[in-house]
Amino acid sequence: MAETEVQIGETTVGGPKLTLIAGPCVVESKEIVFKVAETVAAVRDKFDIPVIFKSSYMKANRLSGNSFSTIGIGKALSILHDVKVKFGIPIITDIHNVEEIDIAADIVDCLQIPAFLCRQTELVTAAGKTMLPVNIKKGQFLAPEDMKPIAEKITSTGNHKILLTERGTSFGYRDLVVDFRGLVIMAGFGFPVVFDCTHSVQKPGGSGESSGGDRRFILPLARAAVAVGVDAIFVETHPDPQNALSDKDCQLPTNELGRLIAELLEIKR
Repeated sequence: MAETEVQIGETTVGGPKLTLIAGPCVVESKEIVFKVAETVAAVRDKFDIPVIFKSSYMKANRLSGNSFSTIGIGKALSILHDVKVKFGIPIITDIHNVEEIDIAADIVDCLQIPAFLCRQTELVTAAGKTMLPVNIKKGQFLAPEDMKPIAEKITSTGNHKILLTERGTSFGYRDLVVDFRGLVIMAGFGFPVVFDCTHSVQKPGGSGESSGGDRRFILPLARAAVAVGVDAIFVETHPDPQNALSDKDCQLPTNELGRLIAELLEIKR
């Protein structure tokens, strides 16, 4: 679908193979992160697909001040570094302010701009200046056409290693919908397009002081996105979603990841 390829570590996004970006929403513990990384590595080896491991060292965007945020930035980044070394998987993680960029850039292979921060010019431009690949998640409040000038903030730094991620659009209160035309529109900007099939089933604020979601729709939406022709699928996955400390209602159980990929690759073929 993409006109260009983006190299993230040893992984290529935008090539002939579908790329999997997967991991738990946030680094909760080394045990959980490593358990998920083992599954992601096994899926990589079984299906011969490129993979990138995603987890946040901190969840800065929380509805309630009582929600879990981080085990500590340094500790969480150290765990992600260990995943990269042990499993040979490149790492992508969120950044939330300019001050965090250098800390994260020393560890990870790709910086991610969270959806709610995608219009923050200083943050986006500073991420571009690292010359690391940058994944921009489309704000729930934006039209797909709006992603072009945001991407141009990064290309203005000389960095053209950009991914654009769809994660649903606000539809009234506490609901998201996916307009699959947006995947085609964003592909026209020349960068690889990613579909986040787990945040797209989120219900923001739907559980009172936290987000809800409906994971029944993860597979159907992912199948549709692959049929449209996305370059990568983004999946947040957890061994025990109901006890996850973030996004428990829309993370995919880790033991279902292999089946998801098998179905998606069949559609791609």
